[in-house]
Amino acid sequence: MIGKRARLRISSLSAPSGPQRALIVACFVSRVGNGLFNTAAVLYFTLVAHLPAGQVGVGLTIAGLVGLLAGIPAGNLADRYGPRTVWLTSLTMQAATMAAFVFIHGWVTFTLIATLDRLAATAGGAAGGALIARAGGERPAAFRARLRTYVNLGVVLGTLGAAFAVSVNTRPAYTALILANAASFACAALVALIGVPNYQPLPRPEEHHRWAVLSDRPFVSFTALYGAMGLHYQTVSLLLPIWLSAHTDAPRWTVAAVYAVNSGVCVLLQSRIGSRVETPRQGGRALRLAGLLFLVSCPLMALTADVPAWIAPGLAVLAVCVHSLGEVWESSGGYALGFGLAPDHAQGQYQGLFGIAFDAGQALAPVVLTTAVLGLGHAGWLLLGAFFAALGAAGPPVAAWAERTRRSSHDTAGATDGRPDEASLPDPA
Repeated sequence: MIGKRARLRISSLSAPSGPQRALIVACFVSRVGNGLFNTAAVLYFTLVAHLPAGQVGVGLTIAGLVGLLAGIPAGNLADRYGPRTVWLTSLTMQAATMAAFVFIHGWVTFTLIATLDRLAATAGGAAGGALIARAGGERPAAFRARLRTYVNLGVVLGTLGAAFAVSVNTRPAYTALILANAASFACAALVALIGVPNYQPLPRPEEHHRWAVLSDRPFVSFTALYGAMGLHYQTVSLLLPIWLSAHTDAPRWTVAAVYAVNSGVCVLLQSRIGSRVETPRQGGRALRLAGLLFLVSCPLMALTADVPAWIAPGLAVLAVCVHSLGEVWESSGGYALGFGLAPDHAQGQYQGLFGIAFDAGQALAPVVLTTAVLGLGHAGWLLLGAFFAALGAAGPPVAAWAERTRRSSHDTAGATDGRPDEASLPDPA
């Protein structure tokens, strides 16, 4: 019997349903477009649109902060009218805002378009999370982990494609990247319209309200923890490249190797590990393991400044391998808790807060990492590793707290309607 169940489990992982396949294709296409544009965005804004780098930074910061406001309202709309409708609307809006970047000629216009783009992206994240929960059925965390594999692959392919435009370095080349990204959002919307069902809203209890997620203290605590732990993403994409360039004699190709290794590990292991982390309890343990892996990887990254130039690339790759393994466990744990703790009728609202916490952490990451860590040197790397380990250690207690509150509310509901809780019923066997 156990072998049969295991085979069924493996079969369910290897054969996604029609809606899941459509979501995978839609997200893959849009992320190829993201990889095309994000690689060259700053170069386009500064070299082609002739905006000063400082103004670009201020505009993107304003856009990022304002964009956070869309998370919970968009999630509520997804819960009320169905997640596909809101997701399609956000994709359409992103296609329009991305195409509009071709016409920017000043900072105000740039900031306005960037803000609309971030509002749409945040709304799409909330609605997309609710859509994944519905399409994922009983295993949304495993499906989300699988989806992330294809998302990472899409970004890698887009980044490789952008290398050609960057090397050409002309306005038509950058314009082609922007329009290709806009087209990717439109294509993703078309795929979702054809292949993803229009899931109807689920019944909501009378006590549900638009800001219910903010009164769920265990979930709010989890999102704060996850947002802070998300600094590890820019540890590889921002902090380590700066460290390698400024503090080591490693060849310049080391930075490219770091990116490739990070993407490769995530693509190869995300589905495999994500399928093993599905319950909130497993999610808490996964966060703890991720913190320990980061505790090892951060000092290894710091040591690249203390070894000969011919050893530094190998040490950097080793550090990134350990760090990427931690990233896979951390994201898998986040998905298990993010989906597992959210009520079915309010997935959109809960995914909205989940996205806000993550985006807020990413917005603060450059300031924290470049000032605190780089400013302290080796000590900063050690403190960063300890910081991640402490956050990871909080994962299991937060998960246990959340599960207790959900059991107690379930017990209260059972007592209120006169029915015993399912856990208290005798085993039919």
